[in-house]
Amino acid sequence: MADAVIVVALLLVAVAATAAVVTRDPVRQALVLSVLGVVLAVLFTVLQAPDVGLSQLAVGAALTPLLIMLSVRKVKRHARSKDGER
Repeated sequence: MADAVIVVALLLVAVAATAAVVTRDPVRQALVLSVLGVVLAVLFTVLQAPDVGLSQLAVGAALTPLLIMLSVRKVKRHARSKDGER
């Protein structure tokens, strides 16, 4: 039974990682990256590494996508302000 749970978790990681690579819009990519972080946290927990899973949940599912979204917002604002100067 435990092997089946590991296989399902690995398949979910593969699907989420593929979706993150295929997605082109940076905002949507950050959201998919967040889902990938959650799925990886589940995988680490299933593989009996809950401390790594908690770290992945904090960094991979919350902090990294937040920084990407803030960066995209800043770039878009900067591009709008440059367009207004012309």
